[in-house]
Amino acid sequence: MSDVEEMDTSPDNHATDNSVDLVKDENDEVVEAEVVEADEEDNFCKPEGLVCFVIAGLSKLTGSILSQPTYIRGLPWRLLVMQRDVTTKEGRVKGLGVFVQCSPDSIEMQGYSCYARATITLVNFVDPKNNHSRDINHWFYNKENDWGYGNFMAWQEVLDPSKGFIKDDNIELQAHVVADAPHGINWDSKKHTGYVGMKNQGATCYMSSLLQTLYCTNKLRKAVYQMPTENDDSVKSVPLAMQRIFYELQYSDKAVGTKKLTKSFGWDTVDSFMQHDVQELSRVLLDNLDDKMKGTIVEGTIPQLFEGKMESYVRCTKVDYVSSRTETFFDIQLNIKGKKNVHESFKDYVAVEMLDGENKYDAEKYGLQEAKKGVIFIKFPPVLHLHLMRFQYDPITDSNIKINDRYEFPEHLKLDEFLKEPESTPPHYTLHAVLVHSGDNYGGHYVACLNPRGDGKWYKFDDDVVSKCLKRDAIDYNFGGVEDIAVMRSCTSAYMLVYIRDSHIVDILQEVSDSDISEYLVKRFEEEKRMDSIRRKERNEAHLYFQVEVYVEGHFQAHVGTDLVLMGEAKPICFKVSKSSTLQDFKISLAKQMGFPASHVRMWPLEKRNNNTIRPTPIEMAENMGKSVFECADCRSSWPLFLEILDPDSEAECLSEYDFRSQVLLFYKYYDPHMQRISYVGHTYEVISRYFAELMPFLREKVGLSANTPLLLYEEVKPNMIEPIDPYKQLRQLEEIRDGDIICFQRADLPLDKMEVSTVQDYFRELYNRVEVIFCDHTILGDHGVAIPLNLRMNYVQMAKAVAQVLGIDWFYLQFFKPNHSRTLPDVPIQHNTDGSLRDFINWKFKHADQNFYLYFQKLSIRIDEFERKRVFRCTFVNSRIKEDKEVTVYVNKDGAVKDLLAEAAGHVDFTDTAKQLRLVETIQHRIIALYQASLPVSELSTHRVMRIDEIRPDELNLKPDQALIPVIHFNREIHNAFGIPFLLPLNDGELLSSIKSRVKKLLDISDKEFEKYKFAIISSPTQLEVLSDEKDDRLYVKYFYGDKGPAHFPQMGFPCFGLDHINRNPKRSRGVFEKAIKIHN
Repeated sequence: MSDVEEMDTSPDNHATDNSVDLVKDENDEVVEAEVVEADEEDNFCKPEGLVCFVIAGLSKLTGSILSQPTYIRGLPWRLLVMQRDVTTKEGRVKGLGVFVQCSPDSIEMQGYSCYARATITLVNFVDPKNNHSRDINHWFYNKENDWGYGNFMAWQEVLDPSKGFIKDDNIELQAHVVADAPHGINWDSKKHTGYVGMKNQGATCYMSSLLQTLYCTNKLRKAVYQMPTENDDSVKSVPLAMQRIFYELQYSDKAVGTKKLTKSFGWDTVDSFMQHDVQELSRVLLDNLDDKMKGTIVEGTIPQLFEGKMESYVRCTKVDYVSSRTETFFDIQLNIKGKKNVHESFKDYVAVEMLDGENKYDAEKYGLQEAKKGVIFIKFPPVLHLHLMRFQYDPITDSNIKINDRYEFPEHLKLDEFLKEPESTPPHYTLHAVLVHSGDNYGGHYVACLNPRGDGKWYKFDDDVVSKCLKRDAIDYNFGGVEDIAVMRSCTSAYMLVYIRDSHIVDILQEVSDSDISEYLVKRFEEEKRMDSIRRKERNEAHLYFQVEVYVEGHFQAHVGTDLVLMGEAKPICFKVSKSSTLQDFKISLAKQMGFPASHVRMWPLEKRNNNTIRPTPIEMAENMGKSVFECADCRSSWPLFLEILDPDSEAECLSEYDFRSQVLLFYKYYDPHMQRISYVGHTYEVISRYFAELMPFLREKVGLSANTPLLLYEEVKPNMIEPIDPYKQLRQLEEIRDGDIICFQRADLPLDKMEVSTVQDYFRELYNRVEVIFCDHTILGDHGVAIPLNLRMNYVQMAKAVAQVLGIDWFYLQFFKPNHSRTLPDVPIQHNTDGSLRDFINWKFKHADQNFYLYFQKLSIRIDEFERKRVFRCTFVNSRIKEDKEVTVYVNKDGAVKDLLAEAAGHVDFTDTAKQLRLVETIQHRIIALYQASLPVSELSTHRVMRIDEIRPDELNLKPDQALIPVIHFNREIHNAFGIPFLLPLNDGELLSSIKSRVKKLLDISDKEFEKYKFAIISSPTQLEVLSDEKDDRLYVKYFYGDKGPAHFPQMGFPCFGLDHINRNPKRSRGVFEKAIKIHN
């Protein structure tokens, strides 16, 4: 059993009685217990407190007892004490078990969680200096509501009077508890602190911490309020969103959301669930605000608050020459590795670097000179942001790691010694904010500890919870490097510090009053608040209503497909209807809202049949008029209806009566084979004893045909089932005739055999197989593609020709790919001679998440039939001068070799040497990892990697037995800082370093002055290198790079290799620990 443990407080283990004066043990014997009252003046929600418990008659204790509660952070904290049998090295012994318990009584608080640390003390009555104390750290919540020690002290030792812990059979226990504000309960941040927190959108704690810090920078808040936003877009305006955030933080009583702010950034949901670097967000957000402030009355506010100046200099020691440059900064990044505190980091920041030996400075007319290089501060800003570089690259793991070493920062900071010349006011600062990160390189949590008024009263902002905190909690406990019991807390440390200059603190932290906010903003935000309240009320009451979707004949007339209307595409007339409304009341209300008398309308619910068609069905008003409309809708969330409306041209005063037993509701569509179009023409009630031929006069009249025009009749059963109708049959003889059936008709006197889509059956068959496919160019990342309507029965050639016509290209020069449905990326190529159809290509049974079908294509430079006989390699070409020229796409027969690939590539590159010889290598992370032999089959090469084709220099041809090609890389100080174009260099076995250097200098065309700064090394692995000394002029042997295997075996993964250590003149910024850059799009 661990020394520190959770105590199971279930009734099976012990019983407790929480009365004030008496406590019963598990044997129902009364044990006297005295409670030492806590200071009654302590605040109910204080951050720390002392739980005291005097236990009388300890020797009689056989069960467990609880102290009376002391309230800290609004939660009851008690001491739980018992006699425990524990296992030690000496065997089973009795021990005094002591646990700190936090167990709220009310049901409303059962979802609480609270982090706390406590020191449990057994008082020594003889000598208080010998008190026995032990510490705990724990997240308390409902299922783990106590934490402590099962063997706080051996039972016999406690009972031994000579030890001093017991007096008159009494002991006194104390627990000094320091707790964070609880989560999961109704913690009133505004009431307890005067501030409110911010809701976490998913992983936006870093943003909340920064926004709270900027909000408490009152002068900035005032300036933001003064930005003109009257004409700004309410969704895309970043200044307006910042004004809204500040306004809500100032006046809201509850936690503030950030969704409108992130939406103004142009972020999507993914961005909200991706944790970013708080310092990077600070820089990007302030840059955005500074840009938006230009041309307004608050222009220049950001530089006035945050901008400082420094001077970078190089000063020669033996000649009178100085080169300097003044730069501005908005934050300072401090190296913390190996540093004890901020002062040491600043000393490191301005430390002088000596440029001597091979690293002398080029002082123009004075030539290479010894010099001192460094920076010195000219001006410190009113608000100083210090970014502590806790995330740094680790070459051992080849990843970024968090440095959690102890690093101290003061409440008051003096920076006089780092100024070039004294400023008008001394650079003395007071700590205003500590942004804290808990976790590691892969994620974690941010909180902000703020000193809003600069008076030493600290508050902790932890997402939606704000609480008062002690100064030591804000400062000392965030130094890092403390080995806590709680693992999570052991990786908690300050990440960013904000200091305010003492001479500006009154101005920067000036009060922000109502008068500082324009009346326009107040009205706008209050109106937004009112509308949000209405929408929130609607959401809360949504369960009392449901939606009725009304379709009229206008919807049917606009529809040209199967059924009468396509749900989801046609836009119905929607009504929000109370579920308790009766059907009769709803009909009257619906008719009124549609502008008709109730007698002029009839409702026909649109129901889904067993064959998946949607058709109108009757509803008996007389039988259902007293039922609730929700019940009539079978308790669905939405109810689609066809609303039959009396024809305005009709002389009737109301819709005719409908006999559900003897009549049927039929709908009619007319097909025109010339136009290849079908259209809705109307509906009728028909007696089921009528003959279909009797319908023809009505149908001819509806479409303007002469009285003797012969017609063909069909029943539209379902999309792929269109059945001819014998006009000399009665309606009742049609199989399963029912309300909502659709009769299609067309002229029978046309030359149908000469028409492409001649009949209703042909039309619906064509329609059934019609599909819109989106074709995307898979060579263009994120291509939205082009939508092309096609037929599922098309073969490859028909599909290719249709797509080629849209793209304006010969179909032989297109290749198509089936989609990878897990990633919507190109997958398996479709062979041009396949027997499949479009239905097979798009996987008809599976649609993408956006309900579309996708295929991918690429344009070819050779015919598809020839292309499919080859493998494709995308290669970069590097000429003999070690310059990347261009990317080359090479097509090689599948049974070919590397020599064939090179022969094909030769016709696509520009040679710079007369030898015109090529080789194939593979590179990764700026080093060559493979050199491929000309005879190697291309089937053994991966087409998913970008290969490199090198032009072979004359000195690399016809190598002698004592020569070999060695890989060479560029790097800067550390092996992982490789850059540039790696290359191969012929090495003479035993060649002097000076000779190699001379050839490298000539090959790379480097000036004498620049080359003098180069250093050289043999790099044997990603973490090991041997620097070569110029003084010794070492000899290099082939075995250093190839071992005993010889030049036929290229160094595995590019190691060992020859390294050129020099400055990267074209560096690319690394993302560091946070992989995705922050970008505000608006």
